[in-house]
Amino acid sequence: MKKYKVALVLLSMLLVIALVAGCGGKTGTSGDENKGGASGDTIKIGFMGALTGNEASYGIETLKGMKMAAEDLNKEGGVLGKKIEIVESDHGSKQTEAAAVVQKMISKDRVVAIVGDPTTGKTKLAAPICQQNKVVLLSAGAVGPGVVELGDYIFRDTLLDAVAAPAVTDYLVNKLGWKKVAIVTSTNNDYSVGLTKIFEEALAKHNAQIVDRESIQDGDQDFSAQVTRIKQARPDGIIFTGYYTEGGLFMKEVRKQGLDLKMAGGDGLLSPVLWKLGGDAVEGSMVYTGFAADPANAAPQTREFIKKYQAANDNKLPDMFSAQGYDAVMLLARAMKEANSTDPSKFKDALAKTRDYPGVSGTLTFLPNREPVKSPVYLLEVKNQQFSIKEALPTEVPKA
Repeated sequence: MKKYKVALVLLSMLLVIALVAGCGGKTGTSGDENKGGASGDTIKIGFMGALTGNEASYGIETLKGMKMAAEDLNKEGGVLGKKIEIVESDHGSKQTEAAAVVQKMISKDRVVAIVGDPTTGKTKLAAPICQQNKVVLLSAGAVGPGVVELGDYIFRDTLLDAVAAPAVTDYLVNKLGWKKVAIVTSTNNDYSVGLTKIFEEALAKHNAQIVDRESIQDGDQDFSAQVTRIKQARPDGIIFTGYYTEGGLFMKEVRKQGLDLKMAGGDGLLSPVLWKLGGDAVEGSMVYTGFAADPANAAPQTREFIKKYQAANDNKLPDMFSAQGYDAVMLLARAMKEANSTDPSKFKDALAKTRDYPGVSGTLTFLPNREPVKSPVYLLEVKNQQFSIKEALPTEVPKA
């Protein structure tokens, strides 16, 4: 009898444990709404990027834009009755940390979508992981080739290099008279390698001569040998396809060796760090971008975004990354509403059908291959340690 009572008590304990475990595993709704971080009262969207390290400038601004979008959405009642929650991460600008960050957001935080990475190389690292786990990845900065080809869960909302660089090349050659050009490539940077190829093709189309090709690496600080060779080649200008850290230091060496040349490049140079490191040496440098804060000529939604950003950031103007981070979250929210679902396998199809979306960074349409079409290209110039709009260049829509 005593043994029977002990067994009965043990059985009761096991039933309680099983019941508690069962309740803990189903706190949200049933069906596909319970997938990937959309259970309960929140929809989790992950941020993948750098908040520290050499690429922090991109990540910090992207996250600011994402948080602004989440705040605006939640003020309006959220999405499908749930609040948007931004899950933050920081890979520290380290290639080796990027995959671990994505895995953690998917398996532990259970996000339904990830916005990031702002860079092409790390987006391409994250994409296969997101595709395999059927989580939507929307980069708000990757502009190089070979991104959306990695799967039908992979998107981006930024102006493509393939669209921007030819338009900028036309301006450099035909408006500024750059007939002889030196190109500098960061060979351990996928973005830089891809952008160099696009510029080379565009220069050939305009019969401009590449008189020198120089290689550097992200993290380099001594560019004296490369600049010495550029000096001997006597170009009209320098096309620099790397990031702002090396770009600023490179131009300091250009001035140190007495060259009166200007630098032009992609949005990898788009950061105040460019002149913090380069000082007066980067005055006149040109950077293209898909967004420029131009309150006088902006669309109503963009003016409202600029106003809110300035109010929260000591009157500073937003850049491309903050604007595209904002649009990324808004695009995901819109797709969930269109699909009436937080299941990535359903709202990805609604996202792919986006046409003429009036974002704060411009009007966006996804082509059938999920590549974004945006126009115009803003060519910015460093003046008095600020980015000023130099030209708004029309673009050609690429074929899907």
